[in-house]
Amino acid sequence: MRASRLVSLLLLLQTRGRTTAQELADALEVSVRTVYRDIESLGAAGVPVYADRGPAGGYRLLEGWRTRLTGLTGPEAEALFLAGVPGPAAELGLASVVAAAELKVRAALPGDLADRTGRIRQRFHLDAPGWFRHPEPVPHLETLAGAVWEDRLVRLRYRRWRAPREVSRTVAPLGVVLKAGRWYLVARCGEQMRTYRVGAVLDAVVTEERHDRPDDFDLAAYWREWTARYERDVYRGEARIRLTVAALEFMPYVFPPEMSRAARAAAGEPGPDGWLETTVPIESARHAHAELLKLGAEVEVLAPAELRDRFTATAHALTRLYPADAEAGSAGAPASPASA
Repeated sequence: MRASRLVSLLLLLQTRGRTTAQELADALEVSVRTVYRDIESLGAAGVPVYADRGPAGGYRLLEGWRTRLTGLTGPEAEALFLAGVPGPAAELGLASVVAAAELKVRAALPGDLADRTGRIRQRFHLDAPGWFRHPEPVPHLETLAGAVWEDRLVRLRYRRWRAPREVSRTVAPLGVVLKAGRWYLVARCGEQMRTYRVGAVLDAVVTEERHDRPDDFDLAAYWREWTARYERDVYRGEARIRLTVAALEFMPYVFPPEMSRAARAAAGEPGPDGWLETTVPIESARHAHAELLKLGAEVEVLAPAELRDRFTATAHALTRLYPADAEAGSAGAPASPASA
C-alpha cells in the first residue's frame, strides 16, 4: 500500500510541478505528516525532491528530472479502458483520437494485460441517458468545446423557457459537462457564472478574442454546487397528499428523484385502509398535477387548494369521458378534458 502511495506521490510531483504538502495530502487522502515521511523516503531512495520555502513554496522535483516508472497494474489498465465513453467522445469530436490513444496504450501493454483490457469492452457498457430519452442533438458542442480549450469568447444565440425565448449573449466558456445524457456549457457572462444547455444553443460563433480563465475555478466543484442549488431552488412549494402504500413504493419509478425521496422520508404510518399521508416538494401546481396524475386513483391531494381544484376539474372531465352509465356515454359527444 505504501509503495503504491510513493509511486503516486512521485507522479503527482512530476505532473504538477511545485506542490504544497497540503495539496499532496488532499490528493492522496492522507495526513500532511504522512506526506512529510513519504517525501523523506523518496529522497532516501535517490529521488531529487526539493522544498521551496515561503508563501509560494512547496515540494518539486529537480528541473528536467523525470521517472520512467509508468507501469500499469491489471486493475489500473482495466479501469482505464472501462472509463472510455465512445458516445460522448464522438459528440465532442474526439472519437478517432480516443480510439487511437486506446490502441497505442493497448499495444504498449504486456500480452496478458492487453487481453484483459480487451475483455472489458465486451463485458461492460455505459449508457448514460435515462429510459425513453433519445439523444439530444448538439450540433454546436464541438465548437463550444474548442472555445473552452482555447479560452476564446463565444457569441451565443440561445433558446430559453421564458420570454423572450431567444436571447443573444457573449460568454467566456469555462467547461462542458455531461449530465444524465445532456450536455451543459459552464460560462461566465459579464460578472456572473451561467449554465447553458448545449441542446438549446441555436448558434455559436467563436471570436478571436481570448479571455482570462480564473486561476481558482474548479469545474467539478462548481458543478456540484450548481446542481445542489438547482435541485434545492426548483422545488419552491410543497403539496400535502394522501396515497396508498403501493403508490408510495411506485414513486421512484415515475417521479423525479427529489420528489420521491422527500415523499418517502416524510411519509407517516399507513392506516387500517392502507393509505398514508406525506408531503411532496413541487415546482408549481401545474407541474405537480402532471406528476401526481401518474398515480391515478391511488392519490388524493389535500393541499394546496389550487392543486386540489385542478384534480377536481380533471376528475369531472374524466367522468364525462367515461360515464358509469354506458348509455349516458352515447348521449352526446364527451367534453374535452383540455379545459381541466
